[in-house]
Amino acid sequence: MTGNSAPHGVLGAPVERREGLQKVTGVARYAGEYPLPGRAHAWPVPAAIARGRISAVDASAALALPGVLAVLTPDDAPRLAAPEDAALAVLQGPGVPHRGWCVALAVAESPEAARGAARAVRVTYTAEPHDADLDPGDPDAYEPRETNAGFPGRVEHGDPADAFAAAEVRVDVTYRVPPLHNHPMEPHTSTAHWDGDRLTVYTSSQGGTTVREVLAQLFELPEDHVTVVTEHIGGGFGSKGTPRPDVVLAAMAARRTGRPVTLAYPRRYLPTTVGHRAPTVQRLRLGAGGDGRLTALLHEVTTYTSRVREFVEQAAVPSRVMYATPALLSSHRVVPLDVPSPSWMRAPGEAPGMYALESAVDELAEALGMDPVELRIRNEPEREPESGKPFSSRHLVQCLREGARRFGWAERDPRPGTRREGPLLIGTGVAASTYPAAAVPATATARALPDGTFAVRINATDIGTGARTVLAQIAADALGAPLDRVRTEIGHSDLPSAWLAGGSMGTASWGWAVHDACAELAARLAAHSGPLPADGIATRTDTAGRADADSPYARHAFGAQFAEVAVDTVTGETRVRRLLGIFAAGRILNSRTARSQFTGGMTMGLGMALTEHSTLDRAFGDFTEADLASYHLPAHADVPDVEADWIDEDDPHLNPMGSKGIGEIGIVGTAAALGNAVHHATGIRFRDLPLTPDRILAGLLSEG
Repeated sequence: MTGNSAPHGVLGAPVERREGLQKVTGVARYAGEYPLPGRAHAWPVPAAIARGRISAVDASAALALPGVLAVLTPDDAPRLAAPEDAALAVLQGPGVPHRGWCVALAVAESPEAARGAARAVRVTYTAEPHDADLDPGDPDAYEPRETNAGFPGRVEHGDPADAFAAAEVRVDVTYRVPPLHNHPMEPHTSTAHWDGDRLTVYTSSQGGTTVREVLAQLFELPEDHVTVVTEHIGGGFGSKGTPRPDVVLAAMAARRTGRPVTLAYPRRYLPTTVGHRAPTVQRLRLGAGGDGRLTALLHEVTTYTSRVREFVEQAAVPSRVMYATPALLSSHRVVPLDVPSPSWMRAPGEAPGMYALESAVDELAEALGMDPVELRIRNEPEREPESGKPFSSRHLVQCLREGARRFGWAERDPRPGTRREGPLLIGTGVAASTYPAAAVPATATARALPDGTFAVRINATDIGTGARTVLAQIAADALGAPLDRVRTEIGHSDLPSAWLAGGSMGTASWGWAVHDACAELAARLAAHSGPLPADGIATRTDTAGRADADSPYARHAFGAQFAEVAVDTVTGETRVRRLLGIFAAGRILNSRTARSQFTGGMTMGLGMALTEHSTLDRAFGDFTEADLASYHLPAHADVPDVEADWIDEDDPHLNPMGSKGIGEIGIVGTAAALGNAVHHATGIRFRDLPLTPDRILAGLLSEG
């Protein structure tokens, strides 16, 4: 059964987002839209060198301009306690670790005046030699003990090198993914206000609880002296997962001027300031017998990190989950460079890692003369290869078979380059998807009021995914109450604390706490007789010790993606005709918002495959594509009708709702499915993303 089946009850129903009308009518307020009395505006000054030191800052011309209130420099900016994330140590010293590092901050009566003042600041530097070139053979490359999110840097079992050498059929290929940027619609923006020693910030962040903790530490305040409001967020895709310089700089400027200050980071400065997906060079070696069963899988990734802080894109991790093999090597090497700090971007690790793995599996299928869908099914593991744990649920085979049926895969001519429509070459491709299913502790309260309504409170963050709505559905289901009787309060640090919206763990974590609070409240109401007291009856729950408990199961979401493309032999342009994704992601809590999440992720994967990339200029240590005119996101005309659906999956080993995260799995596998379709269309294997017309045309001409 798939997701087109009619939902029963409030959970699973296609409920419209509660804040939808506010957003389309402009009532919803974002971080830069709080008109506090006396509000000023700030504008950063980015470093113009790739590495070195500030010799002097001359702000006299800036301060002489009308409306300018202050210019903060490393010499006179408020001092901060040393942060855990060194990227937040802004204006704390003369060092310049990379181009774009904030070296001064202008504050003025208006954004225009602040921008003019920032441009009038004169900074003198002492430049030092820098290195911004990712070279897999770099002698400074090292193997990290851990990658992002605590995954081991290296996992190995069996004798992979010897097993590969002895394999009957071998594939040894290298895939490259360039730097990629999050570019949410709402730039990173914060408004800060001090009232004595109490700080209030309105910030575009995926997690207000984390922002509160970090600001309290930086400014050496009790946490209850910091209030963080994250009411509406215009996207983040990981880049707003932890505090960024905007919120720290706004607080510093507000402290200096004694006025509320808004800092909306200019989009052209975002690539060097708020993180990005680091480039990866991925070598895949797959060995198999003539029957298609893997005998060796080696996935070796080289990436970079900045010298500010270590961040390692865990692109080899998916190979530890996907396929049965007696010999496995999954490893990372990282090169420290003078580059902006990489960070989280939607499906970190899985998005680039599964692109390379699923492309290599397609190459193995061709070498074997085997159908790519059947090859994946043949190598389905009984247990998770890395841990040996049983899967809590794994319906990848069902996703592959259902997707193949709907897509018409059986009618496909497997020979590459055989289907033509005039100058167009038509091809189809498939790839699998996976993403971990996890949860972290959260707290929530639920209150029954005398008027028959219910109030649920938790410091969750809605980054545009419909958190308010789905949490109300979870509450109504646990209470046995009509949905319109449940009110949810989120996005404020005075609410019960909760983890950020990231890692596809938001709803699973928040929903667990909300479910338990409401289930307890329902039990108390059932035992209560007579009218409710004036302030109602309330419960509070904390899932610590349960949500973060070790599980005997390996918990992941899975999916299968199918794509059809048309490649123009005259222009090299690739047009996507069809995208189909079938997912197995536990219980779907809202069919409307879930389908939106899946299709949004798939669209982002389309951009990763065909248009998106940044070029790190070696001479300047900066990204040349610094705005939406040069960093090419897909437009509406680039995106076909994307179809996303799911397998009805009952998994009792996750959380009380039986749900898995869905925010990220949609992007995983899309790029590989499209790349495999381009190969099927042209007969040429392109191993560097994105598949832009210049690359495609050059390949076609060289083959011709």
